[in-house]
Amino acid sequence: MEPKGLVGGLYRISEWIMRLAVINILWLVCSIPFVFIAWSGLLAAPADTSDSAITSQVYATLIMMAVIAPFTLFPATGAMFTIARKWVMGEVDVPMFKTFFRGYKENYLQSMIGGIFYSLVLGVMIIDFVVYKEKFNLFSYLYLAIGLLLVVSLFNFFSMLVHYHMKTFQLLKNAILITIGRPIRSFSTAIMAAAVMYFSTQYTFLIPFFMGSVIAYLSFWNFFMIYRKLQDQMDKEKQKAEEEQENEFAELTDSERDRNQ
Repeated sequence: MEPKGLVGGLYRISEWIMRLAVINILWLVCSIPFVFIAWSGLLAAPADTSDSAITSQVYATLIMMAVIAPFTLFPATGAMFTIARKWVMGEVDVPMFKTFFRGYKENYLQSMIGGIFYSLVLGVMIIDFVVYKEKFNLFSYLYLAIGLLLVVSLFNFFSMLVHYHMKTFQLLKNAILITIGRPIRSFSTAIMAAAVMYFSTQYTFLIPFFMGSVIAYLSFWNFFMIYRKLQDQMDKEKQKAEEEQENEFAELTDSERDRNQ
């Protein structure tokens, strides 16, 4: 029996802390090659290295991260979103290890293909941003905005991946369309994810325990609000169509009755 009152509230908070931490750790463990490259290349650079050497190291690290991410980070993220979907939809007591690795296995191929697409496109956006920043600032901001939209569409891609049964191309297309078509939700997803990442960089203990899982939960929650609104619209349109059919049928019946009289 679950305790009530203040003790019950503390118990539920500790449960959620445990859930978020476990899933975040699983996500990092399944992304170890990506995490190792990111840490060794971006965070562990010696302090006495020249600026040009640091820049070259950063570029080389980003390339290696883009190559390895589709095979490690993206499938692990898809598995994490599988758990986030369950939580948002009210299934908070699902077996975490079993559900995580089942999601990892079932969505691996689509996560990998989607990861290759996003790695290539975001890589191009980053290169264009760097090039145009030195030559023409206006275009650099344009590429930065497109890159941010792609990142938000990536969150929607994972949300749709675990919520729908679609082909990979449909997932990619619909993720981008939803991101563009729902700008307020897209903006709020970007703000929430940026806030979580900002606080995680300020308090680094959040990164291994909460950063990924909190972003996944908030991203799917925002996507689910879009999904529910679309479902409501479809239900209203379906109901309206049924009412119109009933009215047409009633009019036909009345006209036939009049003719028979």
